Amino acid sequence: MKILLLLLFSLSALAQDWPEFRGPSGQGHSDDRNLPLTWSETDNVKWKVAIPGKGWSSPAIQGDRIWLTTATDDGKSLRAVSVDRNTGAIRLNVEVFRLKSAAKPHAKNSHASPTPILEGDKIYVHFGAMGTACLTQSGEIVWKTKLEYDNGQHGPGGSPVLYDNLLLVNCDGQSEQFVVALDKLTGKVRWRKNRQGAQAYATPLIVRLPAGDQLISPGAFRAFAYEPRTGKELWNVSYGDGFSNVPRPVFGHGMVFICTGFMQPTLIAVRLDGRGDVTKSHLAWSLRRGVSLTPSPLLVGDELYLVSDNGIATCVDARTGTQHWQVRLGGNHSASPLYADGRIYFLSEEGESIVIAPGKIFQKLATNQIDGATLASMAVSQSSIFVRSHTHLYRLSK
Repeated sequence: MKILLLLLFSLSALAQDWPEFRGPSGQGHSDDRNLPLTWSETDNVKWKVAIPGKGWSSPAIQGDRIWLTTATDDGKSLRAVSVDRNTGAIRLNVEVFRLKSAAKPHAKNSHASPTPILEGDKIYVHFGAMGTACLTQSGEIVWKTKLEYDNGQHGPGGSPVLYDNLLLVNCDGQSEQFVVALDKLTGKVRWRKNRQGAQAYATPLIVRLPAGDQLISPGAFRAFAYEPRTGKELWNVSYGDGFSNVPRPVFGHGMVFICTGFMQPTLIAVRLDGRGDVTKSHLAWSLRRGVSLTPSPLLVGDELYLVSDNGIATCVDARTGTQHWQVRLGGNHSASPLYADGRIYFLSEEGESIVIAPGKIFQKLATNQIDGATLASMAVSQSSIFVRSHTHLYRLSK
């Protein structure tokens, strides 16, 4: 009995939650094992549940609860939905904001695209300029606020980030751009940093360094690093005309890897030990072919993986930018790739997933298909992959 309890405890300790966009590290990695390699509408589907309304937020998972946001078709009712991880049953469907009117988002966007972030008993949801709120696991609203800016031309995009007692949000509208830190207990503004640019939709990334933590925050024309407790600017890097940024940065090897946005996307590798304008001094390398406008990059060991919006996957050396391979996967891509169980998972907008082995040589392991459009990024928890389509949430497991 003691051995069984120890085994169960060990398996539980190995299982990870997926509490925010791109998982516990914010970089698309999971330590879960025994994930399915193949699936279809009839194979390796533990459950499939219809999600009411429309939204492209990715699943956020803590324990036995999965949280998503959604909205009615007219965008006037913005909601948080809780799903039981074990059964797929919808436990809660809470209206967080009721609007008199809602602007129509981009055809590929929704009124509920930012992913919730979970911590303890709290769920933090963000609907761009339409509202930000904190709920409990029982669905009670702790606080609500609206940040005064516009959503740009395309609707809400970037997801919130937690750091100590702060909820950090990029607010890059078309007419006003700033980064804000809200008190996670009250929703009150703790600091706000204005910046000039244009619309952007990126999710910032916390990088923890011996010399001090940094909040890496891409915006239009320029990315910034801030001291996350105070909002003090540490450094910035220019990339000319890049705007409408969507991909979340990734970090490794002393560098942060940033996609610069429209119109011609470039990936830049920036060393993190600079101060002030580091455009000329700390740019390690850049890549111009096969760079994504929407999916975030994925760093696995010494290799950096990208997939462009039109389905071209690229693997480069993260330290130098030297290309190892480039392959057309096909389809259109908005979801960010995932690394889990020793594999890399890509998901196209058409419901097709391609699974490959990481490495300097391209090796496809499987191709899978589910029904419907899939623009949200995958999540992983308890040896299962969770995929949101335009109508359903799937739990895929062996």
